[in-house]
Amino acid sequence: MGKIVISETASLDGLIGGSRFADWFDRMGGKDREAWAGVEFKEALDSEALLLGRRTYEWFVARGWTSRSGEWADRLRSLPKYVVSSSLEDLDWNNSTVLKSDVVNTISKLKQNVNGDIVVYGSGRLVHTLMEHDLIDELRLMICPTVIGDGERLFGKTSHQKPMRLVDTRTVGDGLVRLAYQSVRDA
Repeated sequence: MGKIVISETASLDGLIGGSRFADWFDRMGGKDREAWAGVEFKEALDSEALLLGRRTYEWFVARGWTSRSGEWADRLRSLPKYVVSSSLEDLDWNNSTVLKSDVVNTISKLKQNVNGDIVVYGSGRLVHTLMEHDLIDELRLMICPTVIGDGERLFGKTSHQKPMRLVDTRTVGDGLVRLAYQSVRDA
């Protein structure tokens, strides 16, 4: 059975997107950027599929991941990619499938058919839906040492509490922290 893994890079104040986040993230360099890339590459190697929202899929395509060279790009190209979108028809990135209707049930079935990690990058709206329907098995946060103040937040309103258990923590590079949490489900 598959496991839905949310993998996000976030600011100290919990932002995952927006222009101010992008400005800071693009300036991250040196040891932190290299270490971050190493962790992300290993995660891709350990994954069985990607699950993306439309905007994140389009972000990857716009930045050339469909034709980049290198092991990381090769690995992402080889993975099955499932894209949640009501508007996309033809996908440019090979091994991509559009999920259009009844997303919650479709993703529940996807978890039954994939053995291993189904990683979600970015995809804030999708993450909110997955969280609301208790479809998240693990949350991996790469925390960047900056407060941005304005942008897209990882967590929105939920109908009930979502207990999580810390399963790993480590320093990455000079200033990043990687936290991993697993969902705690009722016994």
